[in-house]
Amino acid sequence: MSISSGSASTSISKSEFLSSLPPWRRWLAKLNWHPTIDAQIRALESKRRELESERRTKLLEKEINQLDQENKRLADLESKLDALLLSADSSSPTPPSTGSS
Repeated sequence: MSISSGSASTSISKSEFLSSLPPWRRWLAKLNWHPTIDAQIRALESKRRELESERRTKLLEKEINQLDQENKRLADLESKLDALLLSADSSSPTPPSTGSS
């Protein structure tokens, strides 16, 4: 049995849970216990972990795509800047030389 509180979750064993109950409630819990319920809980927790993993995978793929687009944009800007600097260097007149004779 797991107890969830917000983002932190704590798991306690069935025996720990039963030992925390008063004797009459322990007896009722034993009467109402079915192994299929534990199996269902484990299946639900497994499904939840699977869905969480898929969500994280999609989020990471989205971030990777955004980074790829940003890298492409920066590479385009860098090539434009290089072309601009190259044309500025080739078209600028050479400074007059100062003779010190």
